[in-house]
Amino acid sequence: MGNFKFTEMELEGLYVVEPTRFSDNRGYFMETYNKRDFDKAGLEYDFVQDNQSKSVKGVLRGLHFQTRRPQAKLVRVLEGEVFDVAVDIRRGSSTYGRWAGVILSEENCRQFMIPRGFAHGFLVLSETATFAYKCDDYYDPQGEGGIAWNDPDIGIEWPLEGEPTLSEKDSRHRTLRESGVVL
Repeated sequence: MGNFKFTEMELEGLYVVEPTRFSDNRGYFMETYNKRDFDKAGLEYDFVQDNQSKSVKGVLRGLHFQTRRPQAKLVRVLEGEVFDVAVDIRRGSSTYGRWAGVILSEENCRQFMIPRGFAHGFLVLSETATFAYKCDDYYDPQGEGGIAWNDPDIGIEWPLEGEPTLSEKDSRHRTLRESGVVL
């Protein structure tokens, strides 16, 4: 469809989005988002906020979610490489507590479309990574939540070399079972 290939993952609503990249001796050009193409694919979101972060190798950010104002996210890597993960925390979902992951990099130009009802996190695999994402609702600090990155019931297979570098806040997240989170 248009300039994008949309591939649904094993968890309903999660998509890998691959933009068409036009390259020549000058470099490349690509659309990273086109509302018409996304709407045709059934991914009808009205994005209201863009965020960007830069991290060094071994940094693990997540697993984050919003309780009062859940957000759908379209995530991508501008520089470097990350292992990006979404965990299903949707009320009544047959895949509650399951995860899916994808490598996102400046080389493969893939994006990950994560609907509301998922916790999200990523691990930086390259020396540095610049990460950008669109959200369909505004950040609400009072509704901020998280799940432990190493929750044994979820069992995410992080491609780690040693222990990850976590923020103070991320190091305090409880397991999904302990938090009882359902969106």
